[in-house]
Amino acid sequence: MLLHSTISQSPPHPHPQPISSSFHTNPIKFITFPSGYQKRSHLYPFIITNCSSSSPVSQAYNYGTVDYEKKKPGTTVTWKTIYKRISMMGSREKGSSGVLNQWENEGNSVTKWELCRLVKELRKYGRFKLALEVYDWMNKKPERFILAPSDAAIQLDLISKIDGVSGAEDYFNNLQDDLIDKRVYGALLNAYVHTRKKEKAESLLVEMKEKGYANHALPYNVMMTLYMNLKDHENVEACVSEMMQKNIELDLYTYSIWITSRGAQGSVEKMEEVFEKMKLDVSVKPNWTTYSTLSTVYIKLGELEKAVDCLKMIESKITGRYRIPYHYLLSHYGSIGRKEEVQRIWDAYKTVFEYIPNMGYHAVISAFVRMDEIEEAENLYDEWLSVKTTYDARIGNRLLGWYVRKGDSEKAESFFNEMLDTGKANSSSWEIIGEGHIRQKSISDALACFEKALSHEESRFWKPKPINVSLFFKLCEQERNEKGKEAMFEILKEAGVLEDELFMSKLTISKESTAKENEDDDDDGDTFLNDDNE
Repeated sequence: MLLHSTISQSPPHPHPQPISSSFHTNPIKFITFPSGYQKRSHLYPFIITNCSSSSPVSQAYNYGTVDYEKKKPGTTVTWKTIYKRISMMGSREKGSSGVLNQWENEGNSVTKWELCRLVKELRKYGRFKLALEVYDWMNKKPERFILAPSDAAIQLDLISKIDGVSGAEDYFNNLQDDLIDKRVYGALLNAYVHTRKKEKAESLLVEMKEKGYANHALPYNVMMTLYMNLKDHENVEACVSEMMQKNIELDLYTYSIWITSRGAQGSVEKMEEVFEKMKLDVSVKPNWTTYSTLSTVYIKLGELEKAVDCLKMIESKITGRYRIPYHYLLSHYGSIGRKEEVQRIWDAYKTVFEYIPNMGYHAVISAFVRMDEIEEAENLYDEWLSVKTTYDARIGNRLLGWYVRKGDSEKAESFFNEMLDTGKANSSSWEIIGEGHIRQKSISDALACFEKALSHEESRFWKPKPINVSLFFKLCEQERNEKGKEAMFEILKEAGVLEDELFMSKLTISKESTAKENEDDDDDGDTFLNDDNE
């Protein structure tokens, strides 16, 4: 049965995000670092994470950390008010601690639950430094806030995102024994996997096994994530075999990664063999996320009819007033060019939900942009402008990116000016305009846009796309413009990405990936698809 206009059951689990299966070989290292900058001794293979059809992407798993304690009555307003103040503060130097100090100086109080809920929201939107500052503020008040291992795990995760693996290791090594448990080990394992440190991850997993911290599926799922990113499908199979030998139950994530791994090897039959095993496993039950994973792989393998069958299954399994499946359906159908189906899902979405938030418009506009149905996308954008409560530049960026990548510089410029007048552009908007200048081989104009992106009020949440940086350096080399390269490295330094090993690894790209990567790239694409809140 397809989409219902009346749905009453509870929502399913959020969409599991297994690993990217889009790899390109034969990388070309065309970047020469300017004098005064040290190039890392080795770069990881460039890996595509295509968000366009809710494709599997690498992400860190929630290792059982509890972001906040049981909710206390009457506390929702406090954390939301503080979050709003942090989001709107003009001075970077003030930080979260300055906002919290001001809050208390005004005679207000704040509980640990409220602070941890604040951290959860900041992490959700990638504001890791501000989230860590909240914990730093708590750490300075041990008489008021007693921290648990779950708090230590979250802090380690945040440190790994800000200071890299070495910072996370230092934090781990200096923790008190009573603050270290499986969640802290899991956070460190995530850090290793995120930066593709295979040997360290494997060594830590051995230690976790010795301590009894690896008697469930999660650490194996994390390691399978790493092996998928390294195209090491043999070790993905080895993880599954070990789980079966040790009678560790496979969960939905395990099967999703296993299915994706089989599909990444180009074998529909072997992928379907895993799905058949899943259907026979009484400990798990395929849900809409399972069929979304299958449809993603079928699309990549060109099995569009089978992909459509899976999309129909997604529709039949939507339960409750749950928006996320609609976003994935819109994305999938847009990826395979089914305009009528995108329109049908959109109509059903509007029937079920009286109010459509920004994320809903983002999903449908992205789908039409992906199909090059720009007129429909523009009409929906105008509709959104008439009903929106807040302007979200990510939506405008979808159209802006299309104009730039189609070479319509006049339309891109006029639309960008409209964005500035109607709402506000963000750092990514400036980067998109900069991408256009790169395409036009204008180094100075491109640099000016990247500098604008860096100076934007929201730039603390922005990192330039590695593909754009790579193309810029390639242009500088073609034009023999060392000053341009040096200026870009200053921007990268200020943006804090030179010590980001994962980011730097992506500066080695393949010819095949260049055009397609930027066509499908989107600000927080899957994050936005999964966001069920405004």
